[in-house]
Amino acid sequence: MRRFIPAATLALSLVSLPSASQTSEGFLETPDGVRLFYEKSGSGAATLILPGRLFLYPDFRFLDESFTVIAYDMRNRGRSDFVQDGNLLTLEHDVEDLEAVRRHFGVERFSTVGYSYLGKMVVFYALRHKERIDRIVQIGPVPMALATEYPEELRNDDRDQVLDPKGREKLRRLREENFHLEQPQKYCEEEWLVTRILLVGDPANAGKLGEGNCSMPNEWPTNFVRHLFHHFGSMSRFDLTPSDVEGITHPVLTIHGTKDRNAPYGAGLEWARSLPNARLLTAEGAAHQAWVDRPEVLTSIREFFEGKISARFRAGRGCG
Repeated sequence: MRRFIPAATLALSLVSLPSASQTSEGFLETPDGVRLFYEKSGSGAATLILPGRLFLYPDFRFLDESFTVIAYDMRNRGRSDFVQDGNLLTLEHDVEDLEAVRRHFGVERFSTVGYSYLGKMVVFYALRHKERIDRIVQIGPVPMALATEYPEELRNDDRDQVLDPKGREKLRRLREENFHLEQPQKYCEEEWLVTRILLVGDPANAGKLGEGNCSMPNEWPTNFVRHLFHHFGSMSRFDLTPSDVEGITHPVLTIHGTKDRNAPYGAGLEWARSLPNARLLTAEGAAHQAWVDRPEVLTSIREFFEGKISARFRAGRGCG
């Protein structure tokens, strides 16, 4: 049974479009007492709320030239609080946290970007709070039903061919020596150098991903694997069908790379076909962090949030 395979560590420091806006940062507290780290910039009348600050904000901050941008780390990720109780690490809690962020900043309506598994989370949020959402962008979203199997031409199975055998052997040896437990940050840095190539379609772009997020203990593989165990263990309770999302009439732009190894391209195609007002942007040759391989994706996202319909966006219903 084919399942979504998350990357070992996700991060980037690709320099995109500059922003001169001042940034404020801090923590806000959820109803169950978890502190979420956020950064806020821009002063536009329309607001963008971006879960996944640690992945998106460096490259998406340029949007604050036109919008107010609020980016935050999910619970147990990035600079937000570590959560000891695994029962509190679910998609349901991510939905509740997005609502807590909206309330904290007094935002009436907003647009949002959901990257990877957050592409599914923001749709769940829209199902619960339709009146709060303007527009949605999904980037490399996980399948509507996590265990969905897609045809070979709609997925990329080259992980074993792409990873450097010597690098994989080094990581295996370090784990056998318990280096990942004794020196978790250093091991994280070693793993990132080996695995970051999986996030890009062109190996030459791996260096654009920077040094990773190993300065944040939540992102150390020892903690990250625990997070995945609990979070993705809960995901099967949140499977969706096309009939479940018929009420999502908000404009949606689904972006998916054809070489995505973490969430198959077929998942993006399925979302775009199922959501009533979705359009699909296929990033040819791109992997999970599609905007690194195809920087024009960032321009497309800005156009979409500005209400422009580009010829690059294929209508979702019946596309393919």
